[in-house]
Amino acid sequence: MKVGFIGLGSQGGPMARRIVEGGYETTLWARRPATLEPFADTPAKVAKSPAELAAASDLVCLCVVGDADIEEVTGGEDGLLAAMEPGSVIAVHSTVHPDTCRELAKEAGVQRVSVIDAPVSGGGPAASEGRLLVMAGGAADIVERCRPVFETYADPVVHVGDLGSGQTTKLLNNLLFTANLGTAVTTLSLAEALGVSPDRLIEVVSRGSGNSFALNALGGIGGLERLAGLAGTLLQKDVRLIVELAERAAAPSGAVLDAADATLALMGKPR
Repeated sequence: MKVGFIGLGSQGGPMARRIVEGGYETTLWARRPATLEPFADTPAKVAKSPAELAAASDLVCLCVVGDADIEEVTGGEDGLLAAMEPGSVIAVHSTVHPDTCRELAKEAGVQRVSVIDAPVSGGGPAASEGRLLVMAGGAADIVERCRPVFETYADPVVHVGDLGSGQTTKLLNNLLFTANLGTAVTTLSLAEALGVSPDRLIEVVSRGSGNSFALNALGGIGGLERLAGLAGTLLQKDVRLIVELAERAAAPSGAVLDAADATLALMGKPR
């Protein structure tokens, strides 16, 4: 399988390198030439446009920032859909609205090009070590075709359902992470007020029943304020998206949304 990769940021870059190191013929395209520099010592090829990348690829992986970026690289005369061959696949690793993937699938289907949504969790270090989590939505046979490529940078790769369900799963994950951040940071503040060192509390709770990824993230990053600067806007966007999906389905979100909203307020990023 020939692979194209677009979106060579802090997470996408290590993912693309793992694909290259896995022995796959790989083509890259980037809006910023600087993001291509780390691949100068690899056999990866560089395309002049998304369309040129598409013509050279059986599978195109997208790890761009948002919905508008997906539309930009797939549409137009220089976009992916202008040159993708029937039977090829687009995998959306970005965290975007499920409808963005469904709309792309409608457009791509006219050309007999398949789309799967495969958002990831874990960050750049996990990608470099081959232990990202991939949540894949789409036809089972297409996911299985792509699985060997995904497994160069991910373990596990979980097929969660139909197209769009990968995005919904990732948004639910991020909603719970946001909620957990708020409960963790306020617990640490309460510990300090009660005379217990927050650092010692993290040391204890990280080995106890109250442990969470959010608690350890706060300890490793250095508090909610710093995390807000790194990821606050993205978490705000993801909470907004999952609330929209819940409202559309008339599904109650309950305590998890209350806690997530409290976290966003503490971050200065209210929904």
